[in-house]
Order: sequence, then structure tokens, then C-alpha cells
Amino acid sequence: MSEKDKPDLLRDKHIKFFTRSLAVLPDRMVSIDTMRMTVAFFGISGLDVLDALDQLDGQKKDIIEWIYSLQVLPDSQGLNKTKCGFRGSPMIGNSFDPEKARETLLPYDGGHIAMTYTSLACLLILGDDFSRVNKPAVLAGVRQLQIEDGSFCSTSDGSENDMRFVYCAACICYMLNDWSGMNTEKAARYIKSSQSYEGGIGQGPGLEAHGGSTYCAVASLVLMNQLSVFEEHELECLKHWSILRQQTGFHSRPNKPEDTCYSFWVGATLKLLGLFEMTNFEFNRSFVLETQDDVIGGFAKWPENSPDALHSYMGLSGLSFLGEPGLNAVHPALNITMRAYDYMRSLHEQWTS
Repeated sequence: MSEKDKPDLLRDKHIKFFTRSLAVLPDRMVSIDTMRMTVAFFGISGLDVLDALDQLDGQKKDIIEWIYSLQVLPDSQGLNKTKCGFRGSPMIGNSFDPEKARETLLPYDGGHIAMTYTSLACLLILGDDFSRVNKPAVLAGVRQLQIEDGSFCSTSDGSENDMRFVYCAACICYMLNDWSGMNTEKAARYIKSSQSYEGGIGQGPGLEAHGGSTYCAVASLVLMNQLSVFEEHELECLKHWSILRQQTGFHSRPNKPEDTCYSFWVGATLKLLGLFEMTNFEFNRSFVLETQDDVIGGFAKWPENSPDALHSYMGLSGLSFLGEPGLNAVHPALNITMRAYDYMRSLHEQWTS
């Protein structure tokens, strides 16, 4: 393909797509209202990858206040710490008031580990200093979610437990610079036991290897400094399985079509394993840009499909790994820009000085 035939990244349209997704979503997405924090993360971090956070200059303070209003705090006696963290939205009737938050815990209320991760990530991206994050309560809430096999549930009221929530726990502890929120040895053993005969990693022991769960596992081990839990031959099998996920773009597992989001999930895994330079950059870029919508912006799962916030953000992050001009670099383990990561490191230095 000649240089003139290569598609362009429609940066301005993508900026409009993410700013719009932070303001309003189509009614067909009402079912994800409980996960509004995650959608906000895609929009906020997407703008950061596009180096367009200035689009939020007049809204940053309000967004930060909204995030803090979703924090579940201990009651006045310091109780209910096992439910602490951040919820995904005010959908069960909590008032928008971060200063009066949660003196009394409402029925069925509580933090969610994925929403806690995305809330902390958004606060970092927006330049908040975590001064109002109740770190001991958040870490206590996360610790309560770890079960005996080393995996994590998503909420204290009981839920599925799998690799996604191990990753969220690792990110939370890393961002707060405090590993008291999890037993890393148990978590590492759970990850090791989840490697399949193929070499990739499933959501749990005995489950099919998948690009998403493999990313969550590898990123968690890197953040925990536990990648050495794999023996040399196990690590080689993992690398072999991961590198074979590219067709033009990347897919989640054998016999599945390419999907925009796996340019991040598998691409980041290969970055962390030191293999990304072995991939075909031109094929990857071509596939991802085929899925961008040239009318409203954003990226879809597949070409000629409707864009959504998740695939738009993951597609951009995948292009960032390729060194796409105009995009900020993304930290492959934390899934935030290197700019936000450097800010986090500066906070850690302040806390320990």
C-alpha cells in the first residue's frame, strides 16, 4: 500500500465522539447505566490518548466532584469498610454530594472493584491528588473481595470471580501504592493455575484461553512483579500463543475474527512480554482504521458496524502502541497514558517523602 493510499486517523471526529459520549448516550445503552463510570473512563482516557484533555477544561472540576460523589465511605462509626470503594453510577438514588457521602449505607449499595479501578484512573488522568480518597477503606474493601483461591469477586454481596477482577485489584493497589489490599502470592498462584494447555490464560483454572483474560493475567503479574511465577517453558508457551493472535488485526482466540479491542488486549500483552515489535504494524493499523466511523467518529468492533466507547478507546490505544502520530503513549499494564502514569509516580514520591 502506497503512502497516499493509507487511511488517516480522523482525530477531530474521534474527539467529538468522546466528548459526546461523556454528555449523552443512545437509549439502546440504558442497560449499562450501572457502569456509567467505566463509560466515562473510556471518554476521559480516550481524550487523553488523543492529547485533547483541553476539551474538558471547563468541566474537570465537575467531573472530579461527580466521581467523588460515587465513593462509598465508612459510616460515622468507621463501619461497613467491606463495602467501600466506588460505585458505577448514582442509579440507586444516592444524592450528588461528595461531602455528605454515605453516612448511612443504602440497601444494596456498595463499591464495585471495576468501578473503583476506573474511578481512580479517571482521577489521575484529570490531575486529582487522591486527597479525598479514603485509601484504608478502599483497600479494606478490595481485600474483602479476594477469595481463598486467590481470585476476586466484583462486589461484597457476592458475584462471579475471575481474572478481570484480579487485574482491577492489582491496578487499585498499584495506583494507591499499597499492596495491603490483596494477597499477591495467592493471586499469582491463581493466575498460574489458569494457564491452559494452549499456553494462553483463561478467566480461571480449566477455562478456555482468551485474549482478554490473558492480558488481565499478564498485566497483573507485571504490576505485582510476579511474572517469574511462570517457569521458562510456561512463559514460552504463553508468548507463542499470544503472538499467534494476529491475522491482520488481532483476535481473542483461535477460529475467531479480528476485533478492534484486541489490538489493545493482545497488543498490550505482547508489549509486556517484549514481543510487540515482532507483529505486523501495517496490517494492525489497516484493520483498526477500517473500523473507524468517518461520519460520527469512534471505532467499531468490526468494519461497517456502529462505533461504541469501548472499541473506540481500545482501538486508539492499540494505534498508540504503533506510534500513530498525534497520540499519547499508553502504559500497557495500567491502561492509562504515560502522562497520567508519570503524574501518579510523582504523587507516590510525595507520599513517601
